Amino acid sequence: MTETILTNARILVEGAEFDGTLILQGATIRAVERGRSHAPGAIDCGGDFLCPGLVELHTDNLERHLSPRPGVDWPHRSAILAHDAELAGTGITTVFDALRVGSIVSDERSRYGRYARPMADEILGMRAEGAFRISHFIHLRAEVCSETLEAELDEFGTEDRVGILSLMDHTPGQRQFTDLTQLKRYLRGKYSMTEEEIAAHIGRQCDLGARVRDRHEGAAVAAAGRYGATLASHDDTTPEHVARSAAHGVRLAEFPTTRAAAEACRAHGIAVMMGAPNLIRGGSHSGNVAAEELAQAGLLDAFSSDYVPAALLQAAVRLAPLAGGMAGAIATVTAAPAAAAGLADRGRLAPGLRADLLRFGLTLGAPRVVETWVQGRRVA
Repeated sequence: MTETILTNARILVEGAEFDGTLILQGATIRAVERGRSHAPGAIDCGGDFLCPGLVELHTDNLERHLSPRPGVDWPHRSAILAHDAELAGTGITTVFDALRVGSIVSDERSRYGRYARPMADEILGMRAEGAFRISHFIHLRAEVCSETLEAELDEFGTEDRVGILSLMDHTPGQRQFTDLTQLKRYLRGKYSMTEEEIAAHIGRQCDLGARVRDRHEGAAVAAAGRYGATLASHDDTTPEHVARSAAHGVRLAEFPTTRAAAEACRAHGIAVMMGAPNLIRGGSHSGNVAAEELAQAGLLDAFSSDYVPAALLQAAVRLAPLAGGMAGAIATVTAAPAAAAGLADRGRLAPGLRADLLRFGLTLGAPRVVETWVQGRRVA
């Protein structure tokens, strides 16, 4: 197997940062050493940071490539490859591509159709062909307030690399849509609904949610067990929401909307993941709790890039002063998300683990990706 030596780097390992050398043997890490190597062929990193490749658990970035403009359906394979290349270029080496299951097919005005199974087939087929630069898993976002959830869940099995299943409930008046004023603004902007149409839509969805919530949650929890997937909650808002999540066996809370919910997650041993754009922008774009507030309170475990892939590394760099240094901050986008998803073979720099690496520098305080490596091979 080929040996690769990366030296004169600022190594970031769990709880420590030092000038050192990383030795790769084929697709894995052979050694992490302090000091500089003078071995022939060693790659001089020029003092850049060297850390594990970033682990992204929840991203909507693929949707942006599939539909670059309203009403535009871009060729899927080209869109998926562009998504993969963009992530590699931002230092992400493992991604959980988020696909919604659970659709509305009866309401012509606000319908959203089924797409997860064929899209997963395309992603998994391209992975089998060796077309990707980075490692792809499937993240199924199970919409409780929908008409087709159970049937769509039955279309997936253990062979589909479903690593995460998250429970979503977008019933008006619940979680993200607790404030109906925000929901009405969204419906006006996206669907150009009139006030009468909005009122009718809210009524239909509230009725649907009340009828199917318990049954659909139970089906989604059972499906996660069949797949062997990590179970996640989405937009927990109250301690009661968190208690319900904990009773289901949730291990990861995506984007809790209040500090009270985050505190309840900590009490139940549920990891808290916030959106990196929330930290970069200085707060939530929808008025929810700020990621910085949770970080200052010791209530934040991991970040997701959500809708801006480059935000993942940016958030870690921004977090460094609050995390006691760069090593602690980088763990929120490497070791912590890997652990939350049950991936023990990556997210840390240690002998025997996958050689998924990121080399980056700082330009006027902003992170600059220099190289991305996946299983010992440079991909960006």
